[in-house]
Amino acid sequence: MTPGCRPLVLANWKMHKTASEAAAHASALLPRLGSPVDREVVLAPAFPALTAVGALLKGSTIQLAAQNLFWEDEGPYTGEVSGVMLQDAGVSYVLVAHSERRRYLEETDRVAGLKMRAALRCGLKPILCVGEDEAERAAGRAESVVRSQLVRGLESVAPGEASRVQVVYEPVLAIGTGHAATAAQAVEMHDLIRRELRVHFKNSAAGVRVLYGGSVTAHNVDELMNSAGVDGVLVGGASLKVAEFARIAAFRIAT
Repeated sequence: MTPGCRPLVLANWKMHKTASEAAAHASALLPRLGSPVDREVVLAPAFPALTAVGALLKGSTIQLAAQNLFWEDEGPYTGEVSGVMLQDAGVSYVLVAHSERRRYLEETDRVAGLKMRAALRCGLKPILCVGEDEAERAAGRAESVVRSQLVRGLESVAPGEASRVQVVYEPVLAIGTGHAATAAQAVEMHDLIRRELRVHFKNSAAGVRVLYGGSVTAHNVDELMNSAGVDGVLVGGASLKVAEFARIAAFRIAT
C-alpha cells in the first residue's frame, strides 16, 4: 500500500439483486462493516437499487457508488443515466469502463475518456478501470495495452483533478474466474500505472489511488493489501457474500 494513503474497498454487485434484495443485503452487511475511519468502504449496487441502498447508508461512513454513467448530463439518450442523476441520488463514486463493459458492450478508450470528464464535471469521483486480457498478456502486450487505456482515459483530466481520480487494475483473466493475479504481477502493473500517472499528472499523481480488481477474496486480500502500490481493492463476486465481504473490508496490514 502507498504510504499515507487511505485505502478504498469497493463492492461491485454487478447485475445482481433487485432493489429489495439489495436493501436486505446492505442491512445485513452494515452492522458487520461498522464505521471504519482508516479506510473507505463503498457499495455499488445496480441502478434500480441506488436509492434503497443509499437511504440505508445515510449517517454511516459507508459510501455509495454507481457502476456506470453516460457522458452527457442530459438529452435524448434513451436508457442512459447521467452523472447529474447519480449525484442527485447520493452517489459519490462511479466506475468507468469496467472490463465487462469493454468486453460485452464494446466501450472504447475514447468513451472512457468522455465518461471520466462527465463524472468529474458532475462532482463524482471516477474509478477508471484498465487491464489486459489473456491473449494480450500472452502476446507480451499487457503493458502497452494498460498504458494506452490510461493515456486515453485520462487525457482530458487536469492535474488539479487528480485527487478525485482512482484507477483500478483488473486483468481480464482474473475477472470472475477465481484466479487472481499474483501479488508480484499486481505490484508490477501497479508500478507501471504509477509511472504513467506521474507522466500525466506530474506532482499531483501522488493523490491518485491505484486499486486491484479481479477475484479478490477473504483469502487473498491481506496479501494484496500488503503489496507495494496497492491502495485498495475492487471486489466482485465475493461482495455478494456478507461474511466474506465484511472480512475483506477488515483487511489486515502487517506492522
